[in-house]
Amino acid sequence: QVQLQESGPGLVKPSQTLSLTCTVSGGSITTDYYYWSWIRQPPGKGLEWMGAIGYSGSTYYSPSLKSRTSISRDTSKNQFTLQLSFVTPEDTAVYYCASLSAGSSWWEPDEYDYWGQGTQVTVSS
Repeated sequence: QVQLQESGPGLVKPSQTLSLTCTVSGGSITTDYYYWSWIRQPPGKGLEWMGAIGYSGSTYYSPSLKSRTSISRDTSKNQFTLQLSFVTPEDTAVYYCASLSAGSSWWEPDEYDYWGQGTQVTVSS
């Protein structure tokens, strides 16, 4: 059973960079045809796909967040990381990492195979 666990600071100041790590167990982030995503849910709003890193290391970003988002990975630790720069209070959300297989749509939450439990990040001075 694949398990994902988000970690990182729960409070970030405006204009700083938010950095979160997802640690994967029970499976490898280099498994062929698997993609590893970051998704967030602001208070009172729906889920928003932010971006993903694929099994080969290729990255994919939401057009609305591309200029501020970077996703990387450490295969030796079986982790992938989200960095979101120049955060504002509007970036306050529960952040999730999740995985899905090739052919699935990362815009559709139901198509994800595994999810982390989510971590609350608040942007405030």
